[in-house]
Amino acid sequence: MTDRPLALPFPVPDGPALSAAYKDLYLAAEGDDETKEQIGDPALLPRPWDPPTCRKRQLRQELWEWLDAVVTWFNTEYVWDPTAGMIPPCWPQHPHLVHEIAVLADQRRRAGIDTSSNLLEEWHRYAVPAFLDRLRQRIKLHCEERHQPWPARVRFARHTSTEPGSE
Repeated sequence: MTDRPLALPFPVPDGPALSAAYKDLYLAAEGDDETKEQIGDPALLPRPWDPPTCRKRQLRQELWEWLDAVVTWFNTEYVWDPTAGMIPPCWPQHPHLVHEIAVLADQRRRAGIDTSSNLLEEWHRYAVPAFLDRLRQRIKLHCEERHQPWPARVRFARHTSTEPGSE
């Protein structure tokens, strides 16, 4: 027997702004009427699983730090074969990965605080394989050795250009 844990614990989103965001979301859903009234319109609350809704600088910083810890944890605990879907270190430079990792992290957080193992089983069975499939499909070998710029950037720039004849 060893003192070393069998598996590393999932990183807890414990920064004060991030904790407050999750608490407000919980109270907006589960609080009494007075608390819900104090919180205001729940549609205006920041949602850590949707990073663009986290507009305050401190909250964005804490979210980034938490997602970075989740990526390290995920790559350590769930990736045996790096070709099977390791999240690349340049993930913050890929908006699609930022969005996906935020959802994956939030679902894992919720599964970890549930009173049964059902959500965690669903996370393992559905969320992780689906995420890894999308990761492999979108990243392919582009960031294997180092970050590669977005392959569609020229097409996107042409699409969004206001210059005549850019179509």
